[in-house]
Amino acid sequence: MEGLYGEDSVIGGGGPAAKWRDNMSRKFQYYLDKSTPHPVARWIGSVVAAALYCLRVYYVKGFYIVTYGLGIYILNLLIGFLSPQVDPESEGPALPTRGSDEFKPFIRRLPEFKFWYALTKAFVVAFCLTFFSIFDAKRAILGKSPHRLTRQALPETKGLQGCCT
Repeated sequence: MEGLYGEDSVIGGGGPAAKWRDNMSRKFQYYLDKSTPHPVARWIGSVVAAALYCLRVYYVKGFYIVTYGLGIYILNLLIGFLSPQVDPESEGPALPTRGSDEFKPFIRRLPEFKFWYALTKAFVVAFCLTFFSIFDAKRAILGKSPHRLTRQALPETKGLQGCCT
């Protein structure tokens, strides 16, 4: 063994799968770094990913729980993007009052690039989740028997049919 993180060490992951993962991680980071100065192209890609997700949910007519969770996550990201890094109420006045005071510009808690990356990753993960029926709420609620919808044999509506007519 060469050392703690040497090429042959267990912790360093010297196997072929670890080398492939490291190689792919470097390539991904390379292209991510190259996309940094192109915000318009990045956001167009995000809009395309969001549109693909919306179309997939619309045509499948399901995965509402995934969409609900995605919406909450997007709101959380948006709050972080629009919030200042430092609370102006606890720091005192935001604008300089004397000539020796330094002006502190608005610094976001979540920078634009990290906001874009997290948003795009969320849409891609949600899109991938729509290919697994376990994440579809209709099947989970109905007990994996969609025929119960057509026969109106839902347990919640069984006692309500004759009480209000």
